Amino acid sequence: MIVTRGVVKKYGSVVAVDGVDLNVREGDRYGLLGPNGSGKTTLVRMLLGLVFATRGEIEVLDLPVPRRVKDALPSIGAMVEGPGMYPHLSGRTNLALLDAAGPGSDRGDRKRRVGEVLERVGLAGIDRRPVKAYSLGMRQRLGLAAALLRKPRLLILDEPTNGLDPRGIREIRDLLAELNAEGTTVFLSSHLLAEIEALCTRVGVMDRGRLVLQEELASLQAPTGRVVVHTPSPHEVVALLDGRVEKREGTVLTVRHRDAGDLNAELQKAGIRVTEIGAERRTLEQVVLDATTTSSDRVEAA
Repeated sequence: MIVTRGVVKKYGSVVAVDGVDLNVREGDRYGLLGPNGSGKTTLVRMLLGLVFATRGEIEVLDLPVPRRVKDALPSIGAMVEGPGMYPHLSGRTNLALLDAAGPGSDRGDRKRRVGEVLERVGLAGIDRRPVKAYSLGMRQRLGLAAALLRKPRLLILDEPTNGLDPRGIREIRDLLAELNAEGTTVFLSSHLLAEIEALCTRVGVMDRGRLVLQEELASLQAPTGRVVVHTPSPHEVVALLDGRVEKREGTVLTVRHRDAGDLNAELQKAGIRVTEIGAERRTLEQVVLDATTTSSDRVEAA
């Protein structure tokens, strides 16, 4: 669905995107992560032909971009850097205008299509207020509704849950999973680790313009070969396991062992009480921190 080969984007002497080889397959729920300034939005804009690459190749829906981007766009729903709407018009009017501007627009069917997408994003009760009076969360929902107008094969979204409350984030996440189950490939850029972890099946990580990681989320979070043990008797566990305890934090121990069940049986046989035990898995936060080198945006005192 999306393939890039050695894509580079320079602004003068600044390299915003540096040799990215992206591969988004049909049916993916692909999450692109990275700190602010890592090149995520620039890459997304290049996929849509909004920014031209300095060099490299881009294919979206098997079509070269930007040369044939106009042929690809009718099958793509996109929201980049917030929804672009006429602020003095209502949400319904904005969507009707967007629908009318699309190829093969059917005026008689327009009201139905607009009503359907508003219902899907949780704006079925939208009134005649102008968009400038909407909350940030309502504007995000409206932007997603615009992206869904033509039942796209591919959704490209930049920070789609920005401004939403926790319930709204959950609703949009469920909607994207539902769309994906119906056959839409979802590609989204975000800095929200929890949302990517909850929704996506594949993950790419950007750092200083480079794609430093691209992998199945399940593989990234596979068992590490260690077991985490919670016990009120940590000293006894350390004595019994003779060097296999790699880390201890109070009553929680990390043990070098591949099978939690076997380890639990060993501890029970020794009469050691265990309150919780399970295979250690890396969190997505740990994966990203290990893969990136970009510093945070903290400003220390001189």
